[in-house]
Amino acid sequence: MLRQATFLILLAATAAWATREWHPRAPALYLVEEPLRNDEVSMQVIQERWQGKVLWIDARIQEQYDAGHIPGAVLLNEQHFEEQLFGLLDTLQTNTKPIIIYCNAVKCDASRKILERLKQTLPIENAFVLKGGWNAWQQVAKKQ
Repeated sequence: MLRQATFLILLAATAAWATREWHPRAPALYLVEEPLRNDEVSMQVIQERWQGKVLWIDARIQEQYDAGHIPGAVLLNEQHFEEQLFGLLDTLQTNTKPIIIYCNAVKCDASRKILERLKQTLPIENAFVLKGGWNAWQQVAKKQ
């Protein structure tokens, strides 16, 4: 019986380790700050470089946007990309500010997908993903 219990614990630990290693949204074991990717920007950079004067694009679903979003942010998500983009064409084509796209949190890929689709559709160069997403913005907003 002890051998069976040990085997089951070992099997469960192996499954947990494998999930942690290969799951796309695995939690960090250590709270280590990863460096910014080329297409990412932090709230600190936004405040220092552009004094917050950016065009915010919310890549979350409509319900999350309605529940709360960065003031002045426009909605552009994967679910309704074509129709929302059509409504934002004038804004995006005349925009001179940096574009910052955000979604829920660090492991959210929606903002990166929107960034890629925007770059494929329009000649946009000065666009970034907000590292930490909505959560990062909320933390800074609470401090102010």
